[in-house]
Amino acid sequence: MSPYLAEPRDLYHGRALCVLKPSAPQEVAGILALCNETETSVTPQGGNTGLVGGQTPDPSGASVVLSLERLNQIRAVDATADAMTVEAGVTLSQAQEAAQTADRYFPLSLASEGSCTIAGGVHVLAYGSMRDLVLGVEVALADGRLLSTLGALRKDNTGYDLTRLFVGSEGTLGVITAATLKLFPSPRSHAVAFLGLRDPAQALLLLNFVKGRAGPMLHAFELVSRPGLELVLRHIPGTRDPLAQPHDWYALIELAAFADGEAERAAAEILAAAIEAELAQDATLAQSLDQARALWKLRESMSEAQKREGGSIKHDIAVLVNTIPRFIEEAGRRLRAAFPQARPVPFGHMGDGNIHYNVSQPVGADKAEFIARWAEVNAIVHGVVHEFGGSISAEHGIGRLKRDLLRETKDRVALDAMRAIKAALDPNGILNPGVLL
Repeated sequence: MSPYLAEPRDLYHGRALCVLKPSAPQEVAGILALCNETETSVTPQGGNTGLVGGQTPDPSGASVVLSLERLNQIRAVDATADAMTVEAGVTLSQAQEAAQTADRYFPLSLASEGSCTIAGGVHVLAYGSMRDLVLGVEVALADGRLLSTLGALRKDNTGYDLTRLFVGSEGTLGVITAATLKLFPSPRSHAVAFLGLRDPAQALLLLNFVKGRAGPMLHAFELVSRPGLELVLRHIPGTRDPLAQPHDWYALIELAAFADGEAERAAAEILAAAIEAELAQDATLAQSLDQARALWKLRESMSEAQKREGGSIKHDIAVLVNTIPRFIEEAGRRLRAAFPQARPVPFGHMGDGNIHYNVSQPVGADKAEFIARWAEVNAIVHGVVHEFGGSISAEHGIGRLKRDLLRETKDRVALDAMRAIKAALDPNGILNPGVLL
C-alpha cells in the first residue's frame, strides 16, 4: 500500500483501511454507495502526481484510497467532432497518443505527462487550461449514482454548468470516472527558440512583440531565470547552455502552424526583428526536433533540478501578465530582507501569468531547517500575490497544503457557496475530507 500513502514531495504521509482499484465506473459508484452508507471516508487518487497533498489520506487510517488507475480505457476518438472520451486513469501521454492516431492534437502538456492522469500546462496561452479543454464528464456521486455530461457538444445552455463544477473540485464533490476532451487539428510545423534577456520587464515587452506578429501561432512563452538555468545545467545530465554568453533571464518560445515550414519561417523573422528592436540580447532557433527537445528539457527540468539541489519552498501563483515584472521584483525584495541567503528561482508560464515562484535553500544550509520555515516564506510570497490581486494556486490546486490559506484569501461569500455545494452533494462528508475546504 505504501506507494498510495505518500505524495511526490514527501510532505504528506497517511494511512488507510485499504486501497481499492475498480475497473469500471459502476464499481466506483458501488464503492461510494457502500462508503456513504457506512460513513467511511474516501480518498480518490489518479496518478498520484499532485503537489498539494490532495490525493493522500490523512494519518487516522479511517479512510479508503480509491485508485483510478484501472479505469484506463480510451472509449472514443472522433476526429470529425474534434473530441475524444477517455477514462480517468488514462495518462496524459496516452491521451496525446490516441489523439495523434486520428491526426488530431490534444494540447495539454505537463512535465509529469507520462504518469499524471487526465483527472495548466505550457500551452495554455494558445488552447486554454484543462478546464477549457473538458467538454463533459462522467462522475460517481457520493450516494452511488452516476452523473454524465459526456458528449462533444460545444454549446449547451440548459442550466448550471455541472461539468466545470466537478473539474478542479479535487474529489470533494464526486469522483470523475471519464471525460470528453477537446481535440484540435495537428500542427504541421513547430519552431522553438531560446532568447537571452536583461530582466522580466524586457520579457514582457518581448511577449507583446511576439504576440503581435505571431498571433495564434504563439503556443508557449516560458520565463526562466539564470539561477534556475544554472541548477539545470549542474544537475541534469545531457543539458548545455544554449547561448554563447550567460544572461540574467531567458524566454523559451514555441510557435506552431498548419502549413509546412510556416512556423520556422515566422520564428526566424520574429527573432531577427526582436534582436534589431533590442527586445532580446541573443537568441537561438532549434534546427531539428532533437534541438527543440533539448531546449524544452531546460525548462521542464527546473523542478527536478531544484529537488537535487536541496530544499525548495514552492509557490504556484498567478498574477496579471502585465504585473509579472513588478511582482518578481517585489517578492524578491521582501524575501531578501527576511532571508538574505535564500535563492529565489522564479520560472513558468509568462504568457498566461502563471509563475512558479520557488525558493531554494541557502548554499550549505540544513534542508530540514529551511523547509521548517515554509510557512514564513509562504506568508511573504502569498502576501505579495494578494496585494497584486493574484491567485495562490494557478494550476496545482488547493489540496491539504493550501486549505487554510484558501480560507484566509478567498472571498467569504464564495467560500459559503462552495460549502453549500459540498453539503448538498456530499452530506455525510465522505469525499476527500480535509481537502480544499
